[in-house]
Amino acid sequence: MTPRIDGRRPAELRPVNITPNILDFAEGSCLVEFGRTRVLCAASVEDRQPGFLRNTQSGWVTAEYSMLPRATHTRTQREVERGRPGGRTQEIQRLIGRSLRAVVNLEMLGQRTITVDCDVLQADGGTRTASITGGYVALRLAIAKLAGVPAAVIAAPVAAVSVGIIKGVPMLDLCYEEDSTAEVDFNVVMTGEDAFVEVQGTAEGKPFSRQGMDELIDLARAGILELFGHQAEALVAAAQPT
Repeated sequence: MTPRIDGRRPAELRPVNITPNILDFAEGSCLVEFGRTRVLCAASVEDRQPGFLRNTQSGWVTAEYSMLPRATHTRTQREVERGRPGGRTQEIQRLIGRSLRAVVNLEMLGQRTITVDCDVLQADGGTRTASITGGYVALRLAIAKLAGVPAAVIAAPVAAVSVGIIKGVPMLDLCYEEDSTAEVDFNVVMTGEDAFVEVQGTAEGKPFSRQGMDELIDLARAGILELFGHQAEALVAAAQPT
């Protein structure tokens, strides 16, 4: 079989690296790298609830996402200059927030808000999946510092990966060049309880079959199980004395 653009096998992730505690001041942080895609994730804790949760005991987890101007091949205008985030940005940060909340017991979190900021330093495909995967590590590190909040507030890990069909071949963890030419493109978010948070799938040309969809989801699941291992390694490394 012809190797992929970067020499990987179809079912192989890009090199994954998660460096914890990358920031001095954030309650939880990491740098997550999926190949040439690099995202800085920082979790900030505030002792306040959003207005819609007032008079409840529930906390909240939310996310913000942005891309630096030279994260891509040409400069992208900062969204702050446009006055508001674009539609793609809003879609991605809502996805990240939903994915993280799926594994958090908000009642157990208490009357506080955790915001996970995901800033793309360099984009080569899969920025949203890298943000979810790294965002979980940053969130977990932040919660570990909260007095009186048990570790059980997080029920399971959560991670995400892209899959697609290129020239008829199902492939895992697409880089930008692959993603831009894929016949079918999926983003899959899954928890460590073997449950799916979200499956986003699109056919760019010919519609995909049920069998093809099942093959892609199985491929994504295998990749996400690997990502859980990378997350666990990062959390162990974060716990080591410096």
